[in-house]
Amino acid sequence: MVNKLKKATFAGGCFWCMEPPFANLKGVKEVIAGYAGGEKENPSYEEVCSGETGHVEAVQIIYDPPEITYEELLDIFWKNIDPTDEGGQFADRGYQYKTIIFYHNKKQKELAEKSKKELEKSGRYDKPIITEIKKFTTFYPAEDYHQDYYRKNTIKYKMYRYGSGRDQYLEKVWKKTIKN
Repeated sequence: MVNKLKKATFAGGCFWCMEPPFANLKGVKEVIAGYAGGEKENPSYEEVCSGETGHVEAVQIIYDPPEITYEELLDIFWKNIDPTDEGGQFADRGYQYKTIIFYHNKKQKELAEKSKKELEKSGRYDKPIITEIKKFTTFYPAEDYHQDYYRKNTIKYKMYRYGSGRDQYLEKVWKKTIKN
C-alpha cells in the first residue's frame, strides 16, 4: 500500500525561522519556504516585502501522516510563534509576517480550530490569540537563496534569529519545551 503524502501550510513570520522546527522531523519529507495567500502570481521577495501583494511568508510542509500527524505539526507551529502579535512576528513587522494556519481540507480546519481553542484555554497567554485559520488558496516557493537558509548561512541565521528576539520569547513562554 502506497502512503499518500499530505501538505500543511503555516505562516509564522520569517520563513527562515519556520523551516528548522519542521525540517528534521520523522515523517516530514520536505519544508519549502514561500509566499501564501496573496493575489499576485509568482511574487518576488521584494514584492512580498512591500506588503502590497497580500502574501505572507510561509512554509509548506510535505509530510507522511502515518509517521507524523497534522496535530503534531500544529503543536510545533504554536511553539514557534507569538500568536498574540497582530503586527508581525518579533523584529519583522507588517502584514507579510502575520501568523496564519492555511488549511487544505475540512479535517485540517477542524484540527486547527481545536488546537487554537485549547491554546486559548491553557492560560499561557495574557492577550488574545489572533492567529488566523484560513482556507489554503495559493503557495509560491520563495527564491532558491531563501530555501534552507538556516543550513546555507548558519552563522547569519543564528544571529538573525537571536537578534529578532524570537528565541528569548519562545524560551520564556515555553520554558525549554521546544527545539529549534
